[in-house]
Amino acid sequence: MATHTRTRGMLTVPQVCDELGISRSTFYDWRLKRRAPRCIKLPNGELRVRRGDLDIFLNDCEDAA
Repeated sequence: MATHTRTRGMLTVPQVCDELGISRSTFYDWRLKRRAPRCIKLPNGELRVRRGDLDIFLNDCEDAA
């Protein structure tokens, strides 16, 4: 299933955290403050982030810097 997730351009929270170099707790803190990349909540409760949404998030961070 992980391969299917990648082919659709979706990342798991651990993948996003690894790419951003942050902890899961930081990700969830950002999410609580509405500063995290846009997420999709699956029926099983897991979160996914579209690759495009992560790219937009990173671009927005660059513009703000």
